[in-house]
Amino acid sequence: MDTVIINRVDETRWQALDEGRVVGHGDVSRRPDGRLFVSIDAWRDEAFDRLAAALLADLPAPLHTLVGEADTGLKSRWERAGFTAGRREREYVLPTDPRESGLDPSRTPAGVRILPGTQADADLLRALHRAVREEAEAGPGWRTMPAEVLPRPNGPSPLDPSRFTVAVRDGAYVGLVRVAPVPRRARIGLVAVRAGEHRRGIGRALLAHALGSLHHSGTDSAWAEVDESNTAAITLFEGIGARRTGGNVELVRH
Repeated sequence: MDTVIINRVDETRWQALDEGRVVGHGDVSRRPDGRLFVSIDAWRDEAFDRLAAALLADLPAPLHTLVGEADTGLKSRWERAGFTAGRREREYVLPTDPRESGLDPSRTPAGVRILPGTQADADLLRALHRAVREEAEAGPGWRTMPAEVLPRPNGPSPLDPSRFTVAVRDGAYVGLVRVAPVPRRARIGLVAVRAGEHRRGIGRALLAHALGSLHHSGTDSAWAEVDESNTAAITLFEGIGARRTGGNVELVRH
């Protein structure tokens, strides 16, 4: 007979108990864009199902969760709780050494200048970020971007210029790359070029400077997540020696 009971510990944590012993726990966190992500760690199916039911009862929809692409068992558990597959991401490790990537920071497309975000005009940087978001929304959708650059529900996220490298052509800001200082390995959080400037090597030049700076500071690799529908980004990363290390499936219950 199933003896698992669920105890809500606080606003973000639940426990599954069997005769007083913890047999699983669930957690919820809110991303900067307002989305709720849930996770469950349970050793028995009944504990997982009870925790999932508790989270669904206590939390507002939609709810999201991330599952490793190879973890078919966990994916099936979430699907049993009513979650369905949304976006799929590939994970890549990128070398920062120019000898491995083939990138040369000293070479840029004709008429293009690359500068650190700290040297950029703050208003023009914000305008560029807003423009590439609008262009992404008109195409594949900004939802295909990494979670930490999605807009906050109460307005745009503040921009930290120190995390950006910017491409400028004839005084116009035409592209940017964002590097997040994640512990142990830097993360390429965003690479974007204005629609009218595609296929001119600007994205490659931005990565050359960003990765070159990381290499100069002693960081030997960076990592990135790319939506599987973003073929341009996949081609760009794999063309500079990025090595795929795995992937995730984002599941959602509306």
